[in-house]
Amino acid sequence: MTVRIPILIDCDTGIDDSLALLYAVASPEADIVAVTCCSGNVEAQQVARNTLAVLELAGRTDIEVALGRTVPLVRPLEVTPETHGRQGLGHAELPPPSRPLSDRHAADLIIEEARRRPGELTLVTLGPMTNLAVALQRDPELPRRLRRLVFMGGAFRVPGNTTPTTEWNIHCDPEAAKRVFDAFGAATLRPLGLGLDVTEQARVLPDHVVQLARRAGSQPDDSIALAQGEHALETTRSVATNPIVRYIADALRWYMEFHARFDGFYGAFIHDPLALAAALDPGLVTAQAVHVDVDTAGGLADGQTIADWRGLTGKPANVDVAVAADAPEFLRRFIERVGGLAERRADVAI
Repeated sequence: MTVRIPILIDCDTGIDDSLALLYAVASPEADIVAVTCCSGNVEAQQVARNTLAVLELAGRTDIEVALGRTVPLVRPLEVTPETHGRQGLGHAELPPPSRPLSDRHAADLIIEEARRRPGELTLVTLGPMTNLAVALQRDPELPRRLRRLVFMGGAFRVPGNTTPTTEWNIHCDPEAAKRVFDAFGAATLRPLGLGLDVTEQARVLPDHVVQLARRAGSQPDDSIALAQGEHALETTRSVATNPIVRYIADALRWYMEFHARFDGFYGAFIHDPLALAAALDPGLVTAQAVHVDVDTAGGLADGQTIADWRGLTGKPANVDVAVAADAPEFLRRFIERVGGLAERRADVAI
């Protein structure tokens, strides 16, 4: 019998967040309590629309979706259309969602669900930590009410992807991240943090899209297009018959084009699905307990996640930082699970 894990997902739904949502829906051990939305990849209202639309594609219109704070705690809002597209889903297009957002504010939802399930709920943050910081301000006891926090964010022993020292999620709202790291030193179980150190090992290539399409039984499976050249997905919209496969191929094509321009390979880092997978199975990563702080001084290292690997500060560890990941096993599960979900949703019209 599969043991189900209650999870609450806080996200800024762009391309890789949407794949994380599909992975969560496809995972039998995931009991998705709700999804909360903040600005990051795109502005928060668009994030909410994307989230509702992706969950509808996946057949989960029963999952509550709530909007939270729409701007960072202190800083002006930044979004990244060059990375995720104007609407956040790359080249993919989904119908407008058929249902409204929750009446609850995201921060209140996080607090209320943690109180309703004391010690049971895993909170997974896939974007800036703005909503969680607001929730902590309203309920300082929140770290003790959650089972665990798992977050995608930071660059601990590798360069940043936004500035030379910073990763995007932390860069967007470093004050929120600092507040979270300070508060969760009192948590029963330290947060698990997945930074670029490990998430850039989760690299999807065109052949993975083909494998997923074949698992879903999609016709055609894009393998003929793949044979036409190294950048096959760059040349055409997906003609896959399966709606989820078609969505993934069109969303990832934008991401792959972005990485071809800026990172020198035609593929995509899918940061958020790896973090979601690790929340369900921490055995996918190896972590080291360290004290983490965030630079918010506004200088060259502004937004940097500073990990005290040598224990020089004498401060107790407040984060379990992932230092290695079983990326091949994660990608195998992603193809199997999301491909299986796509197979079950083959007749959905979009």
